[in-house]
Amino acid sequence: MMEDIRFAVHSGQLHGTVEACVELWQRAEELGYDSISIFDFLRPWAYPPDWPCFEGTTLLAALASRTSRIRCAMMVSPITWRHPAVMANIASTLDHISGGRLEFGVGAGGTDRAYEQYGIPFPSTAVRAGMLDEACRVLRSLWERDETTFHGEHYTFDRACLAPKPVQARLPLIVGANGLRHMIPLAARHADVWNSVSASPQEYRRKVEVFDDACERAGRDPGEVRKSITFRAVVTPSGAGRRTSSELADTPDAIRNQYISFGSAEQCVEALAPYVELGATDFVLAVKAPVDWQTLELVATQVAPAVRQLARDRRPVLSGS
Repeated sequence: MMEDIRFAVHSGQLHGTVEACVELWQRAEELGYDSISIFDFLRPWAYPPDWPCFEGTTLLAALASRTSRIRCAMMVSPITWRHPAVMANIASTLDHISGGRLEFGVGAGGTDRAYEQYGIPFPSTAVRAGMLDEACRVLRSLWERDETTFHGEHYTFDRACLAPKPVQARLPLIVGANGLRHMIPLAARHADVWNSVSASPQEYRRKVEVFDDACERAGRDPGEVRKSITFRAVVTPSGAGRRTSSELADTPDAIRNQYISFGSAEQCVEALAPYVELGATDFVLAVKAPVDWQTLELVATQVAPAVRQLARDRRPVLSGS
């Protein structure tokens, strides 16, 4: 079982200017976060149809070049956007730009206004799951093998080559998955990091049970896959005047509903504790514009150390509980 806990920032790219994105990334690196990510939405579904959003892969290249230590992640790239060979080449290039700091995430694609606005096809869940399953196999092969031959239902490769290979001997593949039937079992087969959005501890327990069972059926040790959970919070200094949820009045409902804590660092730790007990290893703080700099700092300096201590003391609770 992986005992090391990582804290990350999911920065997105809705901050209006490249300079604002660079400022956030560099500050996260200064604060000691382990990694930081952007997404691969084109027209973010939770915001108005004309909300500014930079393209993910090109922005990630720019941001990686403006940082030096923090790991850089795409979380996640929908299989509906690009052929997996294009994905593989982009990821390898990003790994070189970042000096071997890339973690590349893929998903089946979900709610994004781009499907309607740009006329991008949006197949059924089952079809997208099949596309993603094949893409994960192809990505790993292109990154690590000299040649790839693959004849699937959705993709065909004949003696395909990718050069240069990624800097990392094994480029970490993140699979974003929440669906119990199709997506979580797929992540169990392919992911180095399984990412899910925050859910109640009871809902997350069920996801972990499905994931661990699927790992065992695939012949994988569940403890070899990092379990990543994305959450939102507002954190205040202990003893400080209390901030209220009215600060989120202009935040879209779909975003506001993702907040798991609104109070002190201790309260945030208490909210995260059940996920530690259920085996989560990576805690990803999602931020929105304008950036809550106080929360960003307090999660790094107060919440993260306390959660790491909880992880060192934790006991498994899935069996016999």
